[in-house]
Amino acid sequence: IPFLRILLTHLNYDYLPKSIFKEKGKIVVLFRNPKDTAVSFFHFHNDVPSVPSYSSRDEFFSGFMTDLSYQCFFLFFTVGWGSCFDPALTWNKHTEDENTMVIIYEDLKGREHIACLTFTVLLSEPVKQIAEFFGLSPTAEQIQAIAERDTFQPVSVKAQETHGAVGSILFHKGVFGDWKNVFAEAQNQKLAAKFTVCLQVTKLGVKFKYDVYCKA
Repeated sequence: IPFLRILLTHLNYDYLPKSIFKEKGKIVVLFRNPKDTAVSFFHFHNDVPSVPSYSSRDEFFSGFMTDLSYQCFFLFFTVGWGSCFDPALTWNKHTEDENTMVIIYEDLKGREHIACLTFTVLLSEPVKQIAEFFGLSPTAEQIQAIAERDTFQPVSVKAQETHGAVGSILFHKGVFGDWKNVFAEAQNQKLAAKFTVCLQVTKLGVKFKYDVYCKA
């Protein structure tokens, strides 16, 4: 296996191979705001045949709000792999680790949206930051090409080519704020309360910019 390689995973920090830390591998962690994560996960559960589906959003929401439900996934058929708050709490302890870089999806998506409006590729800046994190020095032309190629629209168009039959399932809308069309006000309030208890005063919680992306 080549020395330089990229591994993609949904594993939480505690489940990553210890060799990653022993060999000082670099880790880029991508998070999405909890409300839109819940919406995306709801569609994932109902579209993928191999995981339990839900008859209603209310049923899903109850499972999503259950801490560490991945431990009893096969027993109670709650939301697979647990609430998104569980890995967030774990990764929060490592946001300043030397070999770890945390990225928030909404920051990238927001730059993409602005770029489309102003014809300025603002997404180039985080691409440059990621490259520097890995010790790479791409040219300005390469950075811009990556930024234009890897926005949600062109990636989703090639979904079946890159991901096969599950491509249309993995790429849903890619927008932020869709939670406003899915969850009832009481559910939004419960999510807000959960965020406050778990993440509001944490370093990762600040990165989420909850007041920007999760307020009605």
